[in-house]
Amino acid sequence: MQPHAPVPPIALTIAGSDSGGGAGIQADIKTFSALGVYGASVVTAITAQNTKGVTAVEDVSPEIVAAQIDALFSDLDVKSIKIGMVSRRETIIAIAEGLRRFERRAVVDPVMVATSGDPLLQPDSMAALTHELLPLAIVVTPNLPEAALLTGRPVAEDDAEMTRQAEALMTSGARSVLIKGGHRRGSDATDLFFDGDRLVRFPARRIETRNDHGTGCTLSAAIAAGLANGQPLAEAVGAAKAYLHAAISAADRLKVGGGRGPVHHFHEWWGR
Repeated sequence: MQPHAPVPPIALTIAGSDSGGGAGIQADIKTFSALGVYGASVVTAITAQNTKGVTAVEDVSPEIVAAQIDALFSDLDVKSIKIGMVSRRETIIAIAEGLRRFERRAVVDPVMVATSGDPLLQPDSMAALTHELLPLAIVVTPNLPEAALLTGRPVAEDDAEMTRQAEALMTSGARSVLIKGGHRRGSDATDLFFDGDRLVRFPARRIETRNDHGTGCTLSAAIAAGLANGQPLAEAVGAAKAYLHAAISAADRLKVGGGRGPVHHFHEWWGR
């Protein structure tokens, strides 16, 4: 009889489904798999989308979201959690109640707008996101426009303003903040991590490619994978940045769809 293989650490993604496979639940589970983590999922919404845009969104009921959370935590030894697209206030509340019920925190990626520019967060959900989910965040990972929306400030154009917005987001109760610099002007795409005690810059040069769909989902999922693997938070952020950078660098090898294609989650294995 074959001995049982050791069970890899389990990470959970709570997010929307991307029918094109480049972002959302699909990108998260690809990321978990690439980084040696078993992926479980709670689906919050079903989107009809491809590399050119989102054509329809149907939310999963809060009751089913809550039932998925209860089913997973009653059975699986979940080591880390990533939260992505949650568009409805009622669903945000159901997720927050589930996390509190099981005394858990999460990597929170405040997905508000798709790469294509399509809105993914309903207007009345902002307050629930700020007051319900951010206090449960191990780290919150907004890009520059999302950080501006969450803080009510102009989009940051330098490290000083990114720092001010990170400090403002810390008042929500999040344990730390990673503001992503991919929307900066020019060639600089530096991210900034702040945990209340230290400020860490993760410098990066912009990679010129149209195939950048799912970058935010992939980064936050990679952070969750690092945490599931036992890495300290700052180390998990650094490793996630390196993984994403390599996935973006290899993205043009995939040629998926006719629009903005996905990053290459399996760049280390495919095409060798």
